[in-house]
Amino acid sequence: TTRPVAGSNGRQVDIQAPLEASVAVRCGPASTIAQRARQVMVDDRRAREDVLPVVLFDGVCNLCNAAVLWLIERDGKGRLRYASLESEAAYRLLAEHLSREQIRALPDAMILVDEAGVHTRSTAALRSASVLGWPWKAASAFLAVPPVLRDAVYRFVARNRYRWFGTRDTCMIPTPEVATRFLDADDPRPPVDPLDRTASPEDLPR
Repeated sequence: TTRPVAGSNGRQVDIQAPLEASVAVRCGPASTIAQRARQVMVDDRRAREDVLPVVLFDGVCNLCNAAVLWLIERDGKGRLRYASLESEAAYRLLAEHLSREQIRALPDAMILVDEAGVHTRSTAALRSASVLGWPWKAASAFLAVPPVLRDAVYRFVARNRYRWFGTRDTCMIPTPEVATRFLDADDPRPPVDPLDRTASPEDLPR
């Protein structure tokens, strides 16, 4: 249920919580209401940030799958999470940051979602590598290169990736050792591609 509560600045703030929490909050004084409201929002934000950063990749692309395996092998601390772009988990994550139209306009090779937002093309690749620590963190230095130059190379490879490296019939199935790093490890394959330009959220399983 959605309800207005008094924020710390005196304005009305709408938050969502189960009915039981709603009743408990309304029974307290204004200061307690504001404190609990802030805690609900902080807890919700922390829950979402716990899974970031996330690499979203083309699950049928051999090159993209090889890139994910490369990241996993060098990410001993498990900093990165993953999901195929064909999965419902990827669509839900993107929908928290972007509109339906923006999601449809995204490139379909590799995307990184982190605390700073949604990154595509060469920026996604460089920021993903920089998460691994040294010496891979040095890759972030290339972010100083204008995107128009970086992305020219990225676009050329991405455009030819199926022809050069081939495709696979199904998305990667993670091994038990790394399954916890995949947001879509237990997801069934959706009947439509969430990034299909003709697909709509109504077509996706709930």
